[in-house]
Amino acid sequence: MRALVIDDSRAMRRIVGSILTDLGYEEVREAGDGQQALDVLASGFVPDICCIDWNMPVMDGLQFVLAVRAEPVHRQVTLMMVTTESEHGQIVKALAAGAHEYLIKPFTADAMRDKLALLGLLPEGAPA
Repeated sequence: MRALVIDDSRAMRRIVGSILTDLGYEEVREAGDGQQALDVLASGFVPDICCIDWNMPVMDGLQFVLAVRAEPVHRQVTLMMVTTESEHGQIVKALAAGAHEYLIKPFTADAMRDKLALLGLLPEGAPA
């Protein structure tokens, strides 16, 4: 399985990427903002899931979700917000825009595992 981690924090990209790798994701790519992530998708990389921060320069997470949902070629990609934005209105806005799930920072590896399992995106043989 493949993932794209989109966050302006290099440390957070590494943390999320490490969790995904530990769960059995074979390829994890990173982007520092929504525009870089769109460039990764345009290069032909098709992730099973994108883990998206909300607050980033250039293009934020919500703008990225809207841009992905506007492109028919990317509509099958599962989108999960992974952000500090915890206000109910923000969660509703992201889900209405096309995000499938929402994980609030800080989170545990188990919480991410549970969200991926809910989405049916836990790789076969992932640690319990």
